[in-house]
Amino acid sequence: MAMFDDCLLESSPSRTPVLSGNHWLISFAVGIVIFLVVFFGLPVVLVPPETKVLVAQSAILGTLAIGFALMLCYVYADSKHLGLSRWFWVAFTFILNMVGFIIYLIYTGVKTGNWKRVTLPIAYISQGILVGSMVLVPLIYTEALPKGQLMSILMAPPPPPPPPPPPAVAAVRIKKVTVDDMMRAPTVIPRRIAREQDAEPTGAVGVVGGIPGGTLGGAMGGVLGGIIGGVLSSAVAPPPPPPKPSAPKRIRVGGQVESAKLIFQPKPEYPPLAKMARIQGSVRLEAIISKDGTIQDLKVLSGHPLLVKAALEAVQRWRYQPTLLNGEPVEVVTDIDVNFTLSE
Repeated sequence: MAMFDDCLLESSPSRTPVLSGNHWLISFAVGIVIFLVVFFGLPVVLVPPETKVLVAQSAILGTLAIGFALMLCYVYADSKHLGLSRWFWVAFTFILNMVGFIIYLIYTGVKTGNWKRVTLPIAYISQGILVGSMVLVPLIYTEALPKGQLMSILMAPPPPPPPPPPPAVAAVRIKKVTVDDMMRAPTVIPRRIAREQDAEPTGAVGVVGGIPGGTLGGAMGGVLGGIIGGVLSSAVAPPPPPPKPSAPKRIRVGGQVESAKLIFQPKPEYPPLAKMARIQGSVRLEAIISKDGTIQDLKVLSGHPLLVKAALEAVQRWRYQPTLLNGEPVEVVTDIDVNFTLSE
């Protein structure tokens, strides 16, 4: 503070500091008020970000408010000391911000002939902007990180190849028999014709061992499995139908499997910090769609860290039409891309 009073705020031959203790107290009070307003008011107006992000935003705006209040206090006190129009220069600096403050310093330097009061503040302001940029730019733009290593960690394995097609059924050639073939006489007469003799009846006709409940020796005109003498013979039960092939519990989109149909797709809310930093891009997620069409599980495959949470919250509310396989609903594994684009 002593160096700031001696170098930046030197405005009279007596080296009296322009900013007093009251000015510093007022400036810090303004910064604290801005911090509290942003910390408690931003979640009410916009989608509430994470606590760390909210504290960082509030601290940055509070620090800027302290510097802006100190700048206005300096212009007010210095213009009063030099006999200039105080409220004109305060309003001029309030509207033009840093540009108005530099114009005021140049104007007073020309009027007083003391150019040290102009060069030193501009030098310290430039150094503050440079140091702040070196700290904030790596936090906002993360594209400088090694993409090869990140993609090797976050890249999902490729989907399995589709199953091979079933083998073709060999064609069976059937010879067509016409009426001429059936009525055609043989071209060669056989020398000897074998005579077939009918087998003699053995006296037992029917099923070996008989049928339970049947008549001894059988009955003329009897029918197997019919009613003989008022006794119902046991009938052979038909074989049970073959079981239906069970459908798989979960399938993956790719190959011959089409993507599930969306029926409800709310748009994601653009994160305020990402919008302030002009960050845009795409977030890729791996989702498991349950049998009733809701999102069951989500995994982040790639995307900017400031955009991931908004994409997860939006996709979690999506609804799909249930996917049927052989008439039964199944779970589906698919990849979802959520795009964030800023309007020009």
